This record gives sequence, structure tokens and C-alpha cells, in this order.
Amino acid sequence: MKLGIVINNALKKLKENNIKSALLDTEILLSEAINQSREFIVLNLDYDVKEKEFKNFNYMIDQRSKGKPVAYLTGKKFFWKNEFFINENILIPRPDTEIIIEQVLKVYKKKNKINFLDIGFGSGCIVLSLLKERPDFTATGVDISYQALKVCKINAYKLGVKNRLRLYKSDIDKFFVGKYDLIISNPPYIKNLDLKYLEKDIVNFEPKKALDGGLDGISEIRKIINKSSELIKNNGKLILEIAYNQKKEVKKLLIENSFYINSVVKDLANNDRCIISTKINN
Repeated sequence: MKLGIVINNALKKLKENNIKSALLDTEILLSEAINQSREFIVLNLDYDVKEKEFKNFNYMIDQRSKGKPVAYLTGKKFFWKNEFFINENILIPRPDTEIIIEQVLKVYKKKNKINFLDIGFGSGCIVLSLLKERPDFTATGVDISYQALKVCKINAYKLGVKNRLRLYKSDIDKFFVGKYDLIISNPPYIKNLDLKYLEKDIVNFEPKKALDGGLDGISEIRKIINKSSELIKNNGKLILEIAYNQKKEVKKLLIENSFYINSVVKDLANNDRCIISTKINN
């Protein structure tokens, strides 16, 4: 079957199922199925799609029409400057989270040999991007998910930074390893009762424990701030991703735990997204 016809049929199916990014998703999945670039697809609408390729593509379109995210169908997601391997046990990296990378690079522009901790590393997108950017940095990661441990190790190997990273499977409450110049985290911060209002792509497919911030949305953040006050060096920085409406509560928690608020950074949609704070003497 010709490429052009295959695209039109897939587009129709995705649109009927209210997939907003139907054209982009079709091109990405087709590119994956026939192992060609998206440019090739646009320029070769007369290409004959082989039966095996067509079956594979149709399966992915069927899954996508049910809401399964493209990243889970292709097993990869681009973040910052690199492509990361992911699977359905891992939260899909978001562009908004790149703010953490930007802020760390800004804060430590003139400092070398930073040893930092990533709490809840997931795919490793934050910790590995920073290690890739700064060969003089070393890092430790802690996550409660064994699957995250496996996925992050694969990505660390792919990016060539595994020698500067130690990973632990542990709840942050039970973690006592090291003292850090910097602690970063993109924790679960959605209120338990709000989970059901998320888009179906998220609520039906992404791991709940990577999203669920408890009844008030800040139960994980609270744990991280409490523990960070023990694990961080004096004058060390804590950089947290937060929900758009959590600034006030999180600032209060930080101040109670002897952190000075340096700044609150907004995301591309102009929502509060990241809090930078410094540990001060009790």
C-alpha cells in the first residue's frame, strides 16, 4: 500500500478518536514502523509500505487511538539534548522539566566538582543530562522503583556517564548516603483526587506513583524537603519542580526547614514551576 494512503487512513482514525496531535503522531509512528526519517515520509508518498511494516504501524495507530502515548509505543523520548529510552513503568519526560537543567547550569556556571543527588530519578533524564553537560559533576540517584533503576542504568550507559553515577533503590525516608552540594527533584505533586481529571493519555497509561502527591499534592515534596535538610551541606542548593499552584505551601515548608528561597522560576506557560532554595545554618 502507498505511503500517502496509509497516512490518510491513520489520520482519519486518530482524529475520530480525538487525538489532538494526529498528524505529528502519525509521522512519528510511521517513521518508526518503516525505519525512515519523517522527511523521507513527507517526500515519498508513493513509497510502497511492506506488509510487515504496515501491520506494525496499524498496531501502533490502534494503540495510539486508545490514548497510549507515542513515547511508550516507540520506547523513546527526546529531552534536553538527548534521546532517552523509556517504557511504561516510567514517567515520560516533559519539556517543562528542562527548567531544572537550565537553572542548575546557571547556578553552577563557575563551580566545578559538584556532587549532587536526584530524588526520584525515573528515566534519568535530569541527572544524566546534567552529567552529560558537566564532566566535572558526580551524582547519586535514589528512586523507589526497581524499573526506574533498570531504565536509568540503560540510559546512563547510552550517554556514557555511568562511571560518575551511583543509583539506589530506596524510599527517600530510608536513605542516609552522603552529603550533597545540590539536591534536585521532580516529585509526584498532583493531588490524589485530581488524578482522574488528567488527560486520558496520562491517567490511563503513566505510572500513578510517579504522579500521585497524596491528598494535598505535597506529601512527597514534604518528605523530600525534610530529608534534604539532613542530606544537604550548609549553603547547598535544593531545586524542586512544583505544580503551578503550590508555591506558597512549598515556600513555607522550605523556610520551616531552614532553607532560604532564592527564586521561583516560571515555565513556558508562565506558571510557577521550579523553586530554588539554599540551606542555611539552623
